Amino acid sequence: MLERTYDAQVCSVARALEVVGERWTLLIVRDAFHGVRRFEDFQRRLGLARNILTDRLQRLVAAGVFERTRYQERPERFEYRLTEAGHDLWPVIVALRGWGDRHMAPSGPPVRLEHRGCGGEVEHRVACAGCGQALRARDAVMLPGPGAPPAAPEPVPAGAGTAS
Repeated sequence: MLERTYDAQVCSVARALEVVGERWTLLIVRDAFHGVRRFEDFQRRLGLARNILTDRLQRLVAAGVFERTRYQERPERFEYRLTEAGHDLWPVIVALRGWGDRHMAPSGPPVRLEHRGCGGEVEHRVACAGCGQALRARDAVMLPGPGAPPAAPEPVPAGAGTAS
């Protein structure tokens, strides 16, 4: 996990990175979306050291991403189930998968996500909540929100400085 270096920032991205910004963390969450719930299964699929997995799972439970549920009493064993906050990470995983498929998979995507209902391909899309239009970074502007500090900086176009 990242050290708390964002204390002076009022930034939801920085706060989110404190929870999921370490490399193994999103892979654990990804595997949970594939039905993995037990420590041994996470460890076997990811191949990471048990102490690192223990630490990441404890942090995800503390952050409210997973809940720890006992499934066996003797010996005592637990499952890790996604909470509502954990399920809210699904679009993040889909977006990262899409980016990786486009830019890091020269032979093509290693897996496909398909809608169970109609068989269509699952895609990540950023859209306007008002009109439904698909948006790119240059189509949005960043404005102070209700949690902004009193002396918030001037609004900056969301796509400023990008080649989108």
